Amino acid sequence: MKGSRETDFAYQAVYRYLTNLINELGADPRVRLPSLRQLAERLNVSISTIQYAYSLLEKEGRVYSVAKSGYYALPVPCVTALGDGDDLLETLYVNARRPGMLVLSADEPASLQSLDSPLLLLERELLRQYPRTSQMPSQPWGEQELRMALAARYTSSPARCWNADDVYIGADLRGVLEILIAVLALKGDTVLVESPCDWTVLRLLQAADIKVIELPLLVGGDVDIDQLERLLATETVRLVVLSSVLNMPMGTLKSEANRQAIAHLLDLRGCWVLENDSYTDLAFEPGNTPLRELLDPDRLIVYSTFEKTIGPEAPYGYVLSRQLTLKLQRYFLLRAFRLSPIRQKAIARLYGNGRIDQHLLVLRRLLRESAASTTQLMRDRLGDCLQWVEPEGGATVWARSSRQADMRGVFQRLLARRIVIAPGELFSIQGLYGQNLRLTHAFNGVSDPDAAFCALADALRLEQS
Repeated sequence: MKGSRETDFAYQAVYRYLTNLINELGADPRVRLPSLRQLAERLNVSISTIQYAYSLLEKEGRVYSVAKSGYYALPVPCVTALGDGDDLLETLYVNARRPGMLVLSADEPASLQSLDSPLLLLERELLRQYPRTSQMPSQPWGEQELRMALAARYTSSPARCWNADDVYIGADLRGVLEILIAVLALKGDTVLVESPCDWTVLRLLQAADIKVIELPLLVGGDVDIDQLERLLATETVRLVVLSSVLNMPMGTLKSEANRQAIAHLLDLRGCWVLENDSYTDLAFEPGNTPLRELLDPDRLIVYSTFEKTIGPEAPYGYVLSRQLTLKLQRYFLLRAFRLSPIRQKAIARLYGNGRIDQHLLVLRRLLRESAASTTQLMRDRLGDCLQWVEPEGGATVWARSSRQADMRGVFQRLLARRIVIAPGELFSIQGLYGQNLRLTHAFNGVSDPDAAFCALADALRLEQS
């Protein structure tokens, strides 16, 4: 990775390497970390890059330096317990980011096989083609090459075609959703969401003073059409939020007949639909017809992110819409996301050369295998205290306590053992899933998932009535 023009991502790779190394060492303050020179030789980067990565870790309180001795890991801080008035989601976020924690709630499918290395390698090649001095300023709603690649990927017919001007790219999914809520001016309106629903969406809708009605999915993942029809008839619903194919966190697929019935009913009502396409490519069995293929494209907004399929080096979120062009352009311009044009070009090339599709074939296989092995382990360790939906895609398992349990108590007990779970109440505003929890099956770098599930079983048995 050395060279006269070492790229910005080199220190990020070193930072991740050091973070993993610190976790493996157990943050024993007596253990000296490798020197600048040792790491520079080991990782084939410059000493200044190593120094910068260490300085970031020092600012975060992960390491400390001793003059003429080197760097040492700081002891892992104590976990943050959940108080009576504390925000559960905030407590989860804080502890999930602490070193030494086992995050049993993670939703990181690309952790099994990311495209970070090919992406960064392609970025380096593009930097040689586009020197920084000659690069054009970043487009306010995303790099044209990537917007064209996404438009082509979503086009399926002359009637359902997308242009680059219909695509908008933001720094992350949260920022894109915030813009959408502002563009649609939903304050005071009613939004119908399928449930369980991602907590990011729920929190953003709540913060915008929007009335949220939850439509609980059936056990198999289908929408209850009769209930949907009743809600649309009795409520003034401005927007319906639905998953394209695969609902997360349930990890279930809507049947083809169910998707067609949903589309028919929504078209009759003339509803605007916000489609979550973040997980469609992660269904174990591809080839399912996305909901958008059945809906009126002029009353459709699609949102997604690259991070679930490519990895953390591609955190951008994006949205597709035909009818909100001027408003979206205005809000993206005002938001002024600072995105790397070169990285966006690199992502576009991954789509253009077919690398994304090759990657998805492998990733889906790995996810399917990890789901099978993890659910078998759950049967062995948790079969008497948990029931779950067999995942049909993604990286998580949606489970329910087989007996009444204090799930916050389970959460607290596991925190004390440096394990983080996601209680089901986070996926509902109305408190629908107090007996549920989301678990990951994509264990990457976890040496002993069996011990984690044994700890979960102990906590559940103690909190079950």
